[in-house]
Amino acid sequence: MKIGIVSPYAYPRPGGANEHIRETYERLRTMGHEVRIITAPWGDDPPAQDVIQIGQAVAVPYNGSVGRVTLSLRLEWLVNRMLERERFDILHHHEPLVPFLSAQILDRAGCPNVATFHAFGGFSFSYWLGRPVGRHYVKKLDARIAVSTAARHFIARYFPGEYRIIPNGVDVAAYRNARPFPEYRDGKLNVLFCGRLEPRKGASYLLRAYTSLKQRMPDLRLIVIGVGPQLGELRRTAQAERLQDLLFAGRVSEGDKARFFRTADVFCAPSTGQESFGIVLLEAMAAGLPVVASDIHGYKKVVQRNVSGLLVEPRDARALEAALERVLRDAELRARLGEAGARRAPEFDWSHVTERLVELYEEVIRERNGPV
Repeated sequence: MKIGIVSPYAYPRPGGANEHIRETYERLRTMGHEVRIITAPWGDDPPAQDVIQIGQAVAVPYNGSVGRVTLSLRLEWLVNRMLERERFDILHHHEPLVPFLSAQILDRAGCPNVATFHAFGGFSFSYWLGRPVGRHYVKKLDARIAVSTAARHFIARYFPGEYRIIPNGVDVAAYRNARPFPEYRDGKLNVLFCGRLEPRKGASYLLRAYTSLKQRMPDLRLIVIGVGPQLGELRRTAQAERLQDLLFAGRVSEGDKARFFRTADVFCAPSTGQESFGIVLLEAMAAGLPVVASDIHGYKKVVQRNVSGLLVEPRDARALEAALERVLRDAELRARLGEAGARRAPEFDWSHVTERLVELYEEVIRERNGPV
């Protein structure tokens, strides 16, 4: 098949949807399919392999984070020319209601279209207000996918219909086989955070918990992977508290990220909400790490309570501190939680996720055009 994957998020910029696209793109290619990624460029980013850039991405606040919309005075003409040239067998849109790239493609594509919905949150004024226009485009989809029951519940409030659950995935082998950083395997216990440094990821609550824990557990280290608008504030807090053994690793490569996961003793995901799934939880489980995470809808479908991790109330630094201390002081508990996560992670390997996507592609093509 020739497959077009549409990203409104300026691929290959970091993010959950773009991670999903990158991983499935690689496996689809391995399976022998021809794949193109259709996206908008961001700044001076050079195009990645098999990427078709259309228009220009513009940053806008959305769902407690920063999203991007695609703009161009020639967007309609560019889309028409691209579709005529590429002649896809199927198009797979991610978050198709993000303006304006998917809308232009859905209005003009003659091939089947499927879409994955990733987002989760509270009331969405933009979705509520945009229902009349959104229905027009959702009806053009041959199949709808949600990455979790949380994501399905969120989107179905505004656009009811059938949504198949095909989750995010993880490259189990990459995390299981990564080599730890020897300089951080020095006898200290390493707590790892990985995510964008913005309020909804909850890093400030983890920093408060670590500040208190460090006083009682001097052989403790906190490693923070990620960048974002809270980085300066977190650095200033750490400096004011004279915190030791705190590493702000910044943005790291995929290989180094896997190595940090294998270096850690505990993974912490203190998000405050609006998470539909949590790929970082799968990465921790694949690395054999015990997890301490917020008890939010998108997370408790991944981490099994008291089996592969401990779940605590979000925005509660004291509860987070207590759970972390419990795991850090009990080596047997760490081993049991980590082993349970490692056993479950292969269920979410990207190879299985991609196979399910291909089955869906073939199904909608048969329904539209007859047998593949």
